[in-house]
Amino acid sequence: MVATTMYGFEPILERELLKLGAMHIKRGIRNVSFVGDKGFMYKANLSLRTVLSVLKPVFKFKFTNEDDFYKKLYAFEWEQLMTNQQTFMVQATIFQSVFTHSQFVALRAKDALVDRFRDKTGKRPSVSTDQPKLVFNIHVNRDFCTLSLDSSGDKLFKRGYRTATNIAPINEVLAAGLLLHSGWDGQCDFLDPMCGSGTLLIEAAMIACRIPPNLNRKEFGFMHWNDFDEDLYEVIMTSVLKKIRPFHFNIKGIDKAPSAVRKAQDNIDKANLSEFISIVHDDFFSTKKEEERKLHMVFNPPYGERLSVNSNLFYKSLGDLLKTHYRNTNVWFITPEMDISRQIGLSGSKPIKVFNGGIEALFYHYKIY
Repeated sequence: MVATTMYGFEPILERELLKLGAMHIKRGIRNVSFVGDKGFMYKANLSLRTVLSVLKPVFKFKFTNEDDFYKKLYAFEWEQLMTNQQTFMVQATIFQSVFTHSQFVALRAKDALVDRFRDKTGKRPSVSTDQPKLVFNIHVNRDFCTLSLDSSGDKLFKRGYRTATNIAPINEVLAAGLLLHSGWDGQCDFLDPMCGSGTLLIEAAMIACRIPPNLNRKEFGFMHWNDFDEDLYEVIMTSVLKKIRPFHFNIKGIDKAPSAVRKAQDNIDKANLSEFISIVHDDFFSTKKEEERKLHMVFNPPYGERLSVNSNLFYKSLGDLLKTHYRNTNVWFITPEMDISRQIGLSGSKPIKVFNGGIEALFYHYKIY
């Protein structure tokens, strides 16, 4: 199988898969391949925090041109995987291929599927881009094609707990990846000082308690497969729930916007994590650390294309606040600013390159002694 992820999170996903028990793990670019059985596929979808989708390859072939590509997909026995009553969608990616547009590749694959069904059964299945029962993934690398079934369905950043967002929400998989990059393990207090809709707080609580990140999802793609084993899925669900552990520290969010505080609380309530997370309506720059003990801080401040902010003033004020009122704190934050060392006035580790949506960003780390 192949687990897809975001740029820069491949090593984290590799470690997650190893810890979960995957075999023959191999790191790629924005993906990690591995071997596992059906039960492991269910467990991977429920448990992996930095994965976008789990793909199961079902057909691999070489082709010479567009006609050959279509003919080989037409010859594939799609009816072994679905019926003409089920809706479907085809997604495609291409790399150094005779094809120049991924949408065209997806269209030709769709044509091959529906033409075969029409010729074999007299009826063609329907395409759905909103709620397809099956999602097929086509990956073309030069003259080699891999057809996979997407076992996840909707991308796995759709955890099922977020009902409300602020003006610039952070993706759930990105949030989890940043937290794992930062070394967050739930063994101290945690603070998100600009928490927005609460995504980092929720992901931090789930990591701390070892709660499966996709526990709140109503469905996965594999639930519509012909070989879906509901009893096995329940066994896997029970086994991952047994790994949940208690949490003995504080997770706190601060935001100066009342609307953000309300949205964050709504999302925390939906995720059933209210007992672990508290939200405060305040301006972080007027606060100070409440406890002497160690604090872990991860946040997504306002910046650039997302929200308008005076960069120089912001980072100078941030550095002054951290040095004065937040000693014994591990501070991590994401920003597209390439060099903030002069403004912030702190000595930090080399930043890690990540992407927030389409924005290239850096993940900065400062240890306040």
